[in-house]
Amino acid sequence: MLEMTHEHWSKRAEGLNLGGAHLIGGSEEAGSGGAFPIVAPRDGRVLTHVADAGAAEVDAAVAAARRAFDSGPWPRLAPAERGRILIRLADLLEEHREELALTISLEMGKPITDAYAIELRAVIATFRWYGQLADKVADESPHTPADALALVTREPAGVVGAVVPWNFPLTLAGWKIAPALAAGCTVILKPSEWSPLSALLLGRLAGEAGLPPGVLNVVNGAGPVAGRALGLHPDVDVVAFTGSTAVGRHFLRYAADSNLKRVWLELGGKSPNIILPDAPDLDKAAATAAWGIFFNQGEMCTAPSRLLVHRSVADQVTEAIVRRAGQLRVGDPLDPATEMGALVGETHLERVLGHISAGAREGARLRTGGGRARPVPGGSYLEPTVFDQVDPGQRLAREEIFGPVLSVLAFDDLDEAVALANATEYGLAAGLWTSDLSTAHRVSRTLRAGTVWVNCYEEGDLTVPFGGMKQSGNGRDKSVHALEKYTELKTTWIQL
Repeated sequence: MLEMTHEHWSKRAEGLNLGGAHLIGGSEEAGSGGAFPIVAPRDGRVLTHVADAGAAEVDAAVAAARRAFDSGPWPRLAPAERGRILIRLADLLEEHREELALTISLEMGKPITDAYAIELRAVIATFRWYGQLADKVADESPHTPADALALVTREPAGVVGAVVPWNFPLTLAGWKIAPALAAGCTVILKPSEWSPLSALLLGRLAGEAGLPPGVLNVVNGAGPVAGRALGLHPDVDVVAFTGSTAVGRHFLRYAADSNLKRVWLELGGKSPNIILPDAPDLDKAAATAAWGIFFNQGEMCTAPSRLLVHRSVADQVTEAIVRRAGQLRVGDPLDPATEMGALVGETHLERVLGHISAGAREGARLRTGGGRARPVPGGSYLEPTVFDQVDPGQRLAREEIFGPVLSVLAFDDLDEAVALANATEYGLAAGLWTSDLSTAHRVSRTLRAGTVWVNCYEEGDLTVPFGGMKQSGNGRDKSVHALEKYTELKTTWIQL
């Protein structure tokens, strides 16, 4: 990172030009829905106001995307040409990396070091990878009788509504947009009303990269209004959503009540992280467990929020995590030394504090944290928090908290560990620490989760798919499999 100092980022923040208009059909549009404030969680100040979409703005964005798909060049471009434009967009994201990272840090409280080094790295890699993949996906010609020819072709699905959350505002947008564009679809992006600024900048850079007007539109607004309008719109062919399980249910209802559009959901999690006494390095396992729950302020759908540790090593592992929590630097997101920034806002902070209070009332033991931190006046900060002696039936062990709150549950044998791990409505991710290869394979197969990490956590790259089972959703982001969400298979049978 260039000039990685607190002073540098603070000065840049003062002069940052934050746009607030919708991006519809290649133009910035204020719309008629008024505006709403974007509050910086680092200090509670209003950063700017952004245009608020109602049904009229969503209609306009869908119409622009429909025209661009039905009549525009994008779906008919050679895949290699679409790929070159996506790679150009990746280059522009790299050129504007500081500005984008700073915008993310301001709007949702992520430490600037993580925004620059982790989130921007991920989103740049995503557009570059799908740009390189665009012309590498082949159609099929099955073996047929000699008097016939069969073709199985993949065609772009049409207009995509991408609705994404605030915790990784660009990474998760990129996981939707990049494969959809590579497939030849057009997109309406609806970012969270808490983090629209980075999405608007992404939309402007996409136009500079060469995306034709209407291919990528960005509308700001609340989920119950703008999100609902997208979900119900008859000219939207696909909805790709990342967010809560409760809102995911709404999108399924919207599809049923409209045109039966395909709905792909990446939803909540309550991920188990199992540490067995034969873990190859217990210190590393504990350090990774601490990093996993406190990274991004715990605002992670895959956060290993349920630590399942064998009773023989439970005290040792828990003590190591408590020590790490006490050493963690909670601070101003614009300070490069900060390890944990602000939660996204006061509403969310109060919700997390409510879970902490409920955990104490239900009998779990608070080992550290549990209250507000105050590194910056007016900000929404929370101490890293650890509970042990958590009962599987308590809310701490069942409900997604989406904050830096770890629940430690002890077990006595492997069967109990697997039962505890699977005793949840969610199935997004899981971790397992063991030196035994057979145990690693056996347990990985029995864990009902879309991703299982063995002797690590949150590892992987764009070659592997990401998504959930059970009430953590369906479909997959990342990898070549993500294209399946944005393409239709067509069979053509030719009698010779």
